[in-house]
Amino acid sequence: MVDRRDVAFTADGGVTLRGWYFVPEGEGPHPAISMAHGYAGVKEHALEGFARRFAEAGFAVLLHDHRTFGASDGEPRQDVNPWVQAEDWRRAISFLEAQPEVDPDRLGVWGSSYAGGHAIVLGATDRRLKAVVAQVPNISGFRQGLRRVPPHLVPALEEGLAEEERSAARGEPLQYQQIVSSDPAVRASYYSGDAVDFYLQELPEGVWENRVTVRSTRMARMYEPGSFIRRVSPTPLLMIVAKDDYLTVTDVALEAYEDALEPKKLVLIPGGHFDPYRAQFERACSEALDWFQKYLQA
Repeated sequence: MVDRRDVAFTADGGVTLRGWYFVPEGEGPHPAISMAHGYAGVKEHALEGFARRFAEAGFAVLLHDHRTFGASDGEPRQDVNPWVQAEDWRRAISFLEAQPEVDPDRLGVWGSSYAGGHAIVLGATDRRLKAVVAQVPNISGFRQGLRRVPPHLVPALEEGLAEEERSAARGEPLQYQQIVSSDPAVRASYYSGDAVDFYLQELPEGVWENRVTVRSTRMARMYEPGSFIRRVSPTPLLMIVAKDDYLTVTDVALEAYEDALEPKKLVLIPGGHFDPYRAQFERACSEALDWFQKYLQA
């Protein structure tokens, strides 16, 4: 039986990060996987199924909330800074490798969506990792933004970001917007029905808020994790890409995969960005598990 424990560890600045640590049955030390969610998500957003499946197969698994989100501390709340998240994730890996049940020489990383980009960056820059899984990964904030924001709306978007910067320079409180909204008149990160359904799925009370700092949009548009993809090698990289992904756009992800060096594997799954968590969960999870078993349990 898998044992799920609440854990906490300290990141830069004395910020406490919290998550779930899944310990498998049997004698250790076990290979281990570090996991985290994407843009403005929390661990309760459909990730426990992946973590439990990995743990049932003999992996110790750490699934943490990014700082300023969910159970983790950090201010300002609901602020997505990709580089801070990546650095915090290194601390999560350090925490995981120090656990008595873990073999520190057999560590993997799993990230999805925005965190799929983090997984690429970590795989390229942290050689403690021996296997990387990037599910529907963020590749290029700039190129994805070109697809998702119609040209005639870009000036208003840029002016809104500029005004947020002026406001911060005047010492005013940070501005916020919703993460998802079905009302185009409401300022939000995502408007599509599948995004609204995913983020607004039933969750325990108090674990998530439908808001994010406006400046998170600027940082997302500046973030280019795909520029690291050739550096992941020689660490084995699995990319799971949805065929009809309009968020972390399919053809941009496929171009990035072509740039990656061996060892690598591409898995194309039907559906859109959120299908790996639901309709295509079994395929996405089993492919990731096979990858980790091949490189961490062999």
